[in-house]
Amino acid sequence: MKASPSQDYITPHISDSRHLEYPCLEPGYACHVELPQWAPIHIGPLTLDISPTKHVVMMMIAAVLCLLTLILAARSHKRTSAAGTAPKGTANGIEALVLYLRNDLVLPNVGHHGDKFVPFILTLFFFILFANLLGLIPYGSTATGNISVTATLAIITFFVVEIAGMRALGKKYLGTIFYWPHDMSLAMKLPMTLVMTPIEFISKLTKPFALAIRLFANMVAGHIVVLALIGLIFTFHSYVIAPLPLLMAFAIMILEIFVALLQAYIFALLASVFIGLIRESAH
Repeated sequence: MKASPSQDYITPHISDSRHLEYPCLEPGYACHVELPQWAPIHIGPLTLDISPTKHVVMMMIAAVLCLLTLILAARSHKRTSAAGTAPKGTANGIEALVLYLRNDLVLPNVGHHGDKFVPFILTLFFFILFANLLGLIPYGSTATGNISVTATLAIITFFVVEIAGMRALGKKYLGTIFYWPHDMSLAMKLPMTLVMTPIEFISKLTKPFALAIRLFANMVAGHIVVLALIGLIFTFHSYVIAPLPLLMAFAIMILEIFVALLQAYIFALLASVFIGLIRESAH
């Protein structure tokens, strides 16, 4: 454990590293503890480094917070239901949020029999929300500011969407890849198929790409704006103008709380829409 060599308080919130920061009285008021480094795994020509990094730790913390929040809320709801009383406090707020996401986000977009997708969408929402909020606390880090993290979430969502389509459509699932207009003559079907099939296939890949880039860019952008505002003080080498950039940076950080919630909601919403679109494509 030693003092952090960096005096930057903003970029550590979005950049990954092999250490964790914590408050101390050393210069910069930040010390760091090194994370364990494990020997990489070699699979043929592929080398996998599975050593934990700061973003991995933040994802684990987000997962634990997600579990604790929902499990404790469920237990509280079970106790109040058994006692015949109304839920109250934090558990009541979590229940209201869960019901809102289920009734107004998942079911209207996924369609009939959408209840089986509710746990997946809720997990996405709460995990992304906690991961976003961890980047706003001092000495924390935004795991969703890492394109690898958002890409993994998007790939998982992609497989859920495609598997949901396979189960709902059966053999008709191939129609979501190979375009074949049934209401045209054969002379028109062949050229339309040749032109539209690549477009249909590319459209499948653009959906997870959009999910990954949207979340990544929005979570990085806020911290970059704050860094730019704080940098004005050092650019002009004057503390006279410091109150204005600091006030603006504070306003951006308040806005970031709303953005953290909004981006979790949008990711969950788009995942629900994509599942609903592919399941209903046969109708």
